Amino acid sequence: MTTTHLARTAAAAEPTAPAARAASRRRVRADFNGLPWEWRVLTPLALAAVWQLASAVGWLKPQTLAPPSAILHRAALLVQDGTLPQALLHSVTRAGLGFLLGSVIAIAAGLAVGLSRAADAVVDPPMQMLRAVPLLGVVPLFIIWFGIGEFSKVLLVALGVAVPLYLNLVAGLRSVDPQLYDVADSLRLTNRERLQHILLPGALPGALVGLRQALAFAWLALIVAEQISATSGLGFMINNARDFLQTDTIVVGLVTYALLGLVTDGLVRLLERRALRWRDVATEGAAR
Repeated sequence: MTTTHLARTAAAAEPTAPAARAASRRRVRADFNGLPWEWRVLTPLALAAVWQLASAVGWLKPQTLAPPSAILHRAALLVQDGTLPQALLHSVTRAGLGFLLGSVIAIAAGLAVGLSRAADAVVDPPMQMLRAVPLLGVVPLFIIWFGIGEFSKVLLVALGVAVPLYLNLVAGLRSVDPQLYDVADSLRLTNRERLQHILLPGALPGALVGLRQALAFAWLALIVAEQISATSGLGFMINNARDFLQTDTIVVGLVTYALLGLVTDGLVRLLERRALRWRDVATEGAAR
């Protein structure tokens, strides 16, 4: 049977599976974390306290790095006057459009390469070449080809998204257990059923890893893109602050980038836990 069918069978055979899965997840969290999650915020708070103390005693000049209290005050002002929300809206729009475009390219190319040897020979070499090219290296070409408007920025984000997502999707498709193909032949599955019940579930873990990497690269590419004569967005706000030596505004922009990355990564991790629930069921069934 397919991977999905095996998971469903294991769940049906064990009436206490939900409770067992919950207990297993608690054990895993205890094994990996060891301490309550609240302890994880102690280090950032301690660093912020040391940072504030160093600024208070004069070891850090405001022109070099503003103290946390000044950064929080500046963030509140930027929110009140609408500067930060507007910049955030423009940046998220660029990142979203670039992510969608890059995802479409990566999924189309990845499925073609994973399902066809001819496509592998034609598509994979250029994608591997793109993987080796630094993102900053294509910025001059993008400016020459597409100018300094929004299109070049969206394309740069799309490039940063497409490569890692493509690589992980292809790796996931190629890592599907060969024995499942024999099962598919025995069950006389059609090509659509093979894709639905074998290839996609088998490639999903790798694709989700690629999705997390792609989101991280999307925000990195956005930072690069918004240095290309941007007139709006977080990068524009940071560049303006640099010209006036406003280190508090620069840090606010950087922290906003970081928070965006953490939020999107957390959403993908939540999606991963829900989408791969069948894998936990199958693993627990095999352990019994």
